[in-house]
Amino acid sequence: MNTFGRIFRISIFGESHGQMIGVVIDGCPHGIPLKIEDFQADLDRRKSGAFGTTPRKEDDTPEIVSGWFNGFTTGAPLTIIFRNNNTQSSDYANLKEHPRPGHADFVARQKFGGFNDYRGGGHFSGRLTLVLVAAGVVAKKIIPSISINALLIEAGGSTDIINAVKEAKDKGDSIGGIVECRAGYISVGYGEPFFDSVESVISHLAFSIPAIKGIEFGSGFSSAKMLGSQHNDPIIDETGKTSTYNAGGITGGLTNGNELLFRVAVKPTSSISQTQQTYNFANGKIDELKVEGRHDTCIALRVPVILEAITAIALADFTLVSKKK
Repeated sequence: MNTFGRIFRISIFGESHGQMIGVVIDGCPHGIPLKIEDFQADLDRRKSGAFGTTPRKEDDTPEIVSGWFNGFTTGAPLTIIFRNNNTQSSDYANLKEHPRPGHADFVARQKFGGFNDYRGGGHFSGRLTLVLVAAGVVAKKIIPSISINALLIEAGGSTDIINAVKEAKDKGDSIGGIVECRAGYISVGYGEPFFDSVESVISHLAFSIPAIKGIEFGSGFSSAKMLGSQHNDPIIDETGKTSTYNAGGITGGLTNGNELLFRVAVKPTSSISQTQQTYNFANGKIDELKVEGRHDTCIALRVPVILEAITAIALADFTLVSKKK
């Protein structure tokens, strides 16, 4: 469903071309200083308009409509909304009957009997990640001593990201990428085995980001080719510090006091300028589809700050759970 978390619990709502999108954060502690300006830096990092991203530009100005008074959180559900002002819904009129390959158009139509809002991808749109970033800003205030940084390290299989994006754009195509996230200064023992291990919770949140298709922690899939003597991280002091980081900062589902390290694979954007062959419900045939509208050549360019946000949300929830015990 659209709710995640045990104590720091977020619920998201809205569609890409509806009136607004938003997030309700329940369980947010009272007394956290919060200003509209606090959101700006992270929201700007996600914003469209840069090379390789969609030309759809929105103000993305947050409005806090509950749980906030005199510049502080009150302890009541905190609600943050963003208005959708720059929509061109007519660009999507044909997609109701002629779903884009690789997009959620088809499965959304089938699951919701055609009642889904298909405009701009509706509730499946990457625009919903805007509210994850907003929730991440609040979460970071709950864990101020933890540093979180994510970076796009590869796009289209190349570390020359700008050139890779340019080549794809010139071809009217799209590319994916790999984003790496590191988080430091995390206490030992976050995580709740078995089902709420740190890997499980972060992975659950990561796959809520549209276009994420894979995740690995530490040495990840390459660990399957290693010997135990190569993979084991030697502990070198009483704090649990290790000399290598194959575990990615997690052992037994719990943080081990070392840097948390994981990477996600982002698939290419499904909306491309090239014509594609795909089933058309209107005539019952496989038909040529030309996707109109404004789309990202490489959505991975905008993922790092979103990945930081979901990491902060996971760690904030773990922090509040640990304080309850």
